[in-house]
Amino acid sequence: MKKVLTLAAAALVALSAGAKKKVQPKPANDSLVFTTVIANPVTSIKNQNNSGTCWAYSSLAFIESEILKKHPEMKDIDLCESFLVSKTYIDRADRNVRTHGDASFSQGGSFYDAIFCMDRYGLIPEGIMPYPTTLYGDSLFNFTSFFPPMEAYIKSISGSEAKKINPSWKKNVQGMVDNYFGQCPTEFEYKGKKYTPKSFVKDYLTLDPNDYVSLTSYTHHPFYTSFILEIQDNWRWASSYNLPLDEFMEVMETAVKNGWTFAWGADVSEDGFSRRTGKNRCVATVPDVTVTAGVGSDQSRWTGVQAGNKITQADNAGEKNITQEMRQEGYDNWTTTDDHGMQIYGIAKDQNGKEYFMMKNSWGEMGPYKGFWYVSKPYVAYKTMNIVINKNAIPAAIRTKLGI
Repeated sequence: MKKVLTLAAAALVALSAGAKKKVQPKPANDSLVFTTVIANPVTSIKNQNNSGTCWAYSSLAFIESEILKKHPEMKDIDLCESFLVSKTYIDRADRNVRTHGDASFSQGGSFYDAIFCMDRYGLIPEGIMPYPTTLYGDSLFNFTSFFPPMEAYIKSISGSEAKKINPSWKKNVQGMVDNYFGQCPTEFEYKGKKYTPKSFVKDYLTLDPNDYVSLTSYTHHPFYTSFILEIQDNWRWASSYNLPLDEFMEVMETAVKNGWTFAWGADVSEDGFSRRTGKNRCVATVPDVTVTAGVGSDQSRWTGVQAGNKITQADNAGEKNITQEMRQEGYDNWTTTDDHGMQIYGIAKDQNGKEYFMMKNSWGEMGPYKGFWYVSKPYVAYKTMNIVINKNAIPAAIRTKLGI
């Protein structure tokens, strides 16, 4: 998953299943009005800015909601993206060199990187590590100068024809990462008590990495088994459980209605993923109309006047009926790509009774909903690559079929 954009703090969204229904403010020139059905607790909107770290922001957003579900009193919880990204890039560089460059090295990553980090290294709260590029005065990720030189250096090692590699390359990469993010602490103090990153997860957050699983839905592997999802940013080769589409959707809908959230990986390059400045902004649908081809997956391109901005989409237009075959075709022919990591946390209805998933993004408070989006169920059925969810959120009958 690879992505980007700007900062502002957002208030904590913490509506429970029994909370009073809330009508979202209607943006100017927008004919859709949304009413919240359920909105599970999430933390404030963050901003990945000029970096491909959506996977870190979305997975930590999901973990923060897991913490809020388990410890409602921890309303100020804010986990550190710099720690997760630092640990992940060092591991990814090592994998790239060990495979002579065949395992990709890029800014992107997967939800499993956060679960792996939580298990192997732990996690830390925000404020322990310096903000990125403190030498340059920035308070947001900006990889323009940081990432390309490191990427080129690692490529020079993994692509080398040398018979033997000097192990000092690892120290050099560690230095590049530390110079940008700051050194990862081995011990720190939080609210008057000392922790290691691992004890912070175990003793303070009381999370178990084994509670989290990845789910997907494709036909090139048998259903009710697990397989390694074949995407470049799944460089740790993590497995996902494979479900038929109807049960995949059942898991997502049931989980949200029962108070859970999940990390959502999807293709957001579709024209129906509207980023326009006109009506229906920050809404994703699969309109049953002829549209132009999707545009790229980098938000710096998404926010301009692109093909996605030219779509004519009536508010009451129907959406395509999504089938298992359509999902598979999109994956096989690369029209469904591993674009972006987000968090699904709620369900809302428009004034016509049509349901949407409520999504938390990591592009700052952009758009009329201040960083939150509405994603139709057909869009989720069609363009979801995978989700990471607490296994306890999966309906019992489906868990039994999966053997978890």
